[in-house]
Amino acid sequence: MLAVACLTLFGCASLPPNAKRDPRDPWERMNRTTFKVNTALDHAIARPIARGYQKVVPLPVRSSVSNFMDNLFYPITMANDLLQAKFKGFGQDTGRFLLNSTVGIGGLFDPATKVGLPKNEEDLGQTFGYWGIKSGPYLVIPILGPSDVRDGIGRVGDVWMSPLHYVHNNYVVYPIYGLEVLDIRYRLLPQDRLLDEAYDPYAFLRNAYLQRRDYLVTDGKVSDEQLKKQEQERLEEEKRILEESGGDDTSTPPEHPK
Repeated sequence: MLAVACLTLFGCASLPPNAKRDPRDPWERMNRTTFKVNTALDHAIARPIARGYQKVVPLPVRSSVSNFMDNLFYPITMANDLLQAKFKGFGQDTGRFLLNSTVGIGGLFDPATKVGLPKNEEDLGQTFGYWGIKSGPYLVIPILGPSDVRDGIGRVGDVWMSPLHYVHNNYVVYPIYGLEVLDIRYRLLPQDRLLDEAYDPYAFLRNAYLQRRDYLVTDGKVSDEQLKKQEQERLEEEKRILEESGGDDTSTPPEHPK
């Protein structure tokens, strides 16, 4: 069924022959097809379930679920601290994990943040970038969403760093993975309005993802030159969209929400 949907939408995702392509996104036509399918599935299944979860489940319970998921998969961050030779970060993140796992009752609560051990985010894609490996082309993965070649490969490696990978009881593993997906989609609900109101949701999400990954890989040390380059690429993308839609390219492009 998913393959049929992809084929059906493929024509809708085609680009004009003279359209200027974003150099970061050489597979744009394929990516837009996957994005359309992902969006359709999300609007039909994931978003309504996440909204129902938000409406029915009390906030303290939802917060505890999010804390538990963060703590359960935190060894991925700790492992990538070591792979990036961030030994100070590894010590802090180890302390955070141990404190939340014990005083925080298995991660249901987050006392570590209150004592000055904030949550960090490290993954294998960031580790590759830290050691100079380029991101490669932008890639929209079926179901999983925005990524790039480097981060896509990193996702596979992160699976082996997850403690859940070494639990061999499917009655435990599958419910936890299901709860993880629900929690992730619930946390993204505040972003739905931005995406829905974007002039081109595909381009908006792509630019937001790539900028955020640059920020994470450099630990927030994105240079002014990189920021100017990203802004120029965004403006060129908006101009291209206006030209494709038959709009006047001399008019002011719509401003994306920040």
